[in-house]
Amino acid sequence: MIGLRPQRSFKRLRQALFSGRRPARLCFTAGNHVRLLKGGVQFFPALIERIDNARKSVSLETYIFANDDIGRAVSDALVRAAERGIKVRVITDGIGTESNLPMFKLWQERGVEHRIYNPHLLFGPQGWSRTHRKLALIDETYAFCGGINIVDDYDQNGTQLERPRWDFALEAHGPVVKDVREAFELQWQRIRLGVKPRQLAQPGCEPETRQSRWSARRAMLARRRARLGEIHAVDQPCVAFVARDNLLNRRAIEKAYLRAIAHAESEVLLANPYFMPGRRLRRALVQAAKRGVRVSLVIGRKEFVALDYATPFLYGNLLKHGVRISEYEKTILHGKVAVVDEDWATIGSSNLDALSLVLNNEANMVLVNHPEIAGLHDAILQAFDEGRPIDEKHYASRPVTERALSWLAYNTYRLMMKMITIGQYD
Repeated sequence: MIGLRPQRSFKRLRQALFSGRRPARLCFTAGNHVRLLKGGVQFFPALIERIDNARKSVSLETYIFANDDIGRAVSDALVRAAERGIKVRVITDGIGTESNLPMFKLWQERGVEHRIYNPHLLFGPQGWSRTHRKLALIDETYAFCGGINIVDDYDQNGTQLERPRWDFALEAHGPVVKDVREAFELQWQRIRLGVKPRQLAQPGCEPETRQSRWSARRAMLARRRARLGEIHAVDQPCVAFVARDNLLNRRAIEKAYLRAIAHAESEVLLANPYFMPGRRLRRALVQAAKRGVRVSLVIGRKEFVALDYATPFLYGNLLKHGVRISEYEKTILHGKVAVVDEDWATIGSSNLDALSLVLNNEANMVLVNHPEIAGLHDAILQAFDEGRPIDEKHYASRPVTERALSWLAYNTYRLMMKMITIGQYD
C-alpha cells in the first residue's frame, strides 16, 4: 500500500465534503470494511461465494444479465440460494437484458423473484430511463457496487476480446450497506407499482403527503447529523453510497465529482469509457489544471463508435490548459472510476455522459481516506501509461476532414442529448 496524502490535504477535503451544501444523498459512514475487486476474475467468484453463503436474502440489480458461462454460473448460485429457502430477488433492465432468457423460466420455477425495469420500452412506467446500476446485496450485510455487468469479461457483443474488460467493483461490509438496501427496496417497489420515483414516498409505498415528506426529511437529516458527528469525532476512513435517477437526485453523482475536483490539491485521475460530460465538469477539470493540479484522463474507445468521433472534439480546450489525456485501446475500458489526491475515490456504474448523468439510474461508492484507494490509484496510472497519449501539437494538426467529422459528431450528439433530456444536458 502506498502512503496516503498528508493529514492537511485530507482535512481540507473532509471539511469540503461535510460542510456547507452537500451533494444530495451523499451520506458518509465510518466503520466500513471495503474490498476493491478488479474485473470479473475477482468479482464473480466473490459474488458467487457470498450468494452460496447467504442465510436470509439475496438482491441483485444489473443492466446486463447474459446467457453465457458467467451468467449461468451466477444464475445457478441464485437458484441454489432460492432452493435453500433464501429470499432471492433480481432486477434486470428491459433493454440491457434479453427478455426471454432460458434462465428466467427456471427462476420462476425455483422461486427466484424477477422484475424488469421498463420492459421493452425506452419510455415506460418509470419514465424515460434505464437502470444501469450494478448492485448486489447479501443478507443486508454485504453489498457490491461497481461497473461490472453479469457477462463474460471476454465477450463484447458477440466478439471475443483478447483481454478481459478493464473494470472494477467494490464489496462493502458495514453501515453503508443500509443505504444500498434502501436504494434497492425503493427500486423494487417502484417497478412493482409501475410508478416514477417522485410518486413513491418510502419503500412501504404509502401515499405521500406533505406531512409524510417533512417527517421523512427530518428523520433523514437526523441520521445524517448522527453519522457526520461520528466521522468528525476522529479522522478515519469513510464510505458513502450515492444513487441517482432521472427524477430524484439527478445531479448527485456529478456533484460528488465536482466537489472533489474543486478541492483537489495535487492530482486528479479519471478513467471512463463514455467521456462526454457537460460544461460544469469540463470546467472543473480545466480549473484544477490551472491551479497546478496534475489532471490525467483515461478515455475508453471502440465501444460506442459515435463517441469515438465525438469525444475528441473536447480534447482541444482540455489540452490547452494542461490536462493530460490518454486513449486506452488495450482492451475495452469499461470502468467508471476516479481518484483525487489519493484521499478520495469513486467506483460505480456512472459514465460521464448525458445518459448516465441525467437520464439513467446509476449508483457509485465514494471512499475518503481509505487504504483501498491506493490500488485503484495505481491501476488508473498504469492504464494511462498503457494508453495512447494525445499530444497537443499532433491534435492541432489533424486533417481538416477528421476535425470536421469530430465537430459534426459532437454537435449531433449534444443536440440529441438535449432533446432526450429535455434541456437538462448542458
